[in-house]
Amino acid sequence: MDSRDSAAAPDASHRHRLWRKYPLDEEIGAGAILLADATLDDVPRFREVWRRISLAGARPAPANVDHQIVELGTEGSAVTVHTYTPVAAGRSARPAVLLLHGGAFVGGSVESVHGQACDLATALDVVVAAVEYRLAPEHPYPAGLDDCAVALEWLTERADDLGVDPSSIAVHGTSAGGGLAVALALRTRDEGGPSIRLLFLVSPELDDRLETESMRKYMDTPGFTSRDAQISWKHYLGDITPGSPDVPPYAAPARAATYAGLPPTYLALMEFDPLRDEGLELARRMLADDVRLEVHLFPGTFHGSSALHYAEVSQREAAEEIAVLRRRLVGGQDVQPT
Repeated sequence: MDSRDSAAAPDASHRHRLWRKYPLDEEIGAGAILLADATLDDVPRFREVWRRISLAGARPAPANVDHQIVELGTEGSAVTVHTYTPVAAGRSARPAVLLLHGGAFVGGSVESVHGQACDLATALDVVVAAVEYRLAPEHPYPAGLDDCAVALEWLTERADDLGVDPSSIAVHGTSAGGGLAVALALRTRDEGGPSIRLLFLVSPELDDRLETESMRKYMDTPGFTSRDAQISWKHYLGDITPGSPDVPPYAAPARAATYAGLPPTYLALMEFDPLRDEGLELARRMLADDVRLEVHLFPGTFHGSSALHYAEVSQREAAEEIAVLRRRLVGGQDVQPT
């Protein structure tokens, strides 16, 4: 048994004291206390903390964005997709972004990315489709991935009705949503599914084996810890034992035999994040498999620190997000390799 199984979760004030040993960006370090209660030891509390953070920055969709909620019926369940469409006259078929929120596979919601979706729609003149995928532990793998696949198929098949160019769709995922984005691209490649023009990944959660240097080193970082990663994978995999040979690559994309044939990819990583090194390993292997790639590691940051929108480094992340998506989707050019 891993020693983390029986380790007591430190209280919020103790965690904040521990974080001071990391040379965090000064602005986001001061705001880290806002995330002190976001621990996966208590999933309902984790969900509530992120719900409060989302509500704190909530705003209605602007007048120039048409926000619709669509229920997609599937066998035994329904997938909810929120669409954000610019209302101003523009191109007849816009590029689209399929937006997959984070939350360690157990939390988060479209509510947490509502503002981001509005910003992307208005800044880029694109259609954004944000997926309310099912969460573990109530719905373990492959429920969330299946929901994302249904949403991508719907976005492609209903492209004419939605005013979407089906040849210009980006899949954008953060944290668990980043892991789902890579898994979706692998499954789409293997099964001959809809075309994906770009993967945009932020701190993707990819590897259930938890063996990287950053995973072993950052056991007490703000936002997300190696203990949180362990709990996350346990909930997400359900009856499959994390770290065992039984974990499929569509669940943990780090286990994929090859990334050859995946779309051009942009990868944003945070310095003090247990997930950092599995992201770097993804980048190394993608380059070896000739996937066109751009990588940016933001210094002084931690997992989820981009939620602290006031910080200059978070604003740089947001500006680069717009620039990369504009270049690839609107400008129609490839992401340049590193």
